[in-house]
Amino acid sequence: MTVFEGDLLAHGRRIAVVASRFNEAIVRSLVDGATSCLAKHGVRGDDVDVAWTPGAFELPPVAGRLAASGAYDAVICLGAVVRGDTPHFDYVAAEAARGIAEAGRKAEIPVIFGVLTTDTFEQARDRAGGKHGNKGWDAAMAALEMVSLLERLPKREG
Repeated sequence: MTVFEGDLLAHGRRIAVVASRFNEAIVRSLVDGATSCLAKHGVRGDDVDVAWTPGAFELPPVAGRLAASGAYDAVICLGAVVRGDTPHFDYVAAEAARGIAEAGRKAEIPVIFGVLTTDTFEQARDRAGGKHGNKGWDAAMAALEMVSLLERLPKREG
């Protein structure tokens, strides 16, 4: 039996972070968590680029462009969509998730979904450096592991 696993060795990796400006106080904490994680695992500051979008709905086209550029080993998408009184939350959260997944499939590099989808701002704060940790850090860990794992998998023929 062959077992494939990634590691967190990150020296020489180039990473893009795409962050939503909507709910910026929450998202800045996620970005700080992600960039701290990358630095701790050996990614140089010069090898991380951050692109800001107006909102979570706009994350996919930017993530797709960066992923397809060939300049990055992974793209980390960060945002915070908080449920309100209208169905707007459902549309934004679903389309952000769909678009981010599609960007990763097309580019064949890790495009990580680090968008909080919570019922309240308190829940979002708890996940952006509060009592539930920092999901930006977790998204960066997933990106590093996935880059390594994809490198170890058999290559597509043809």
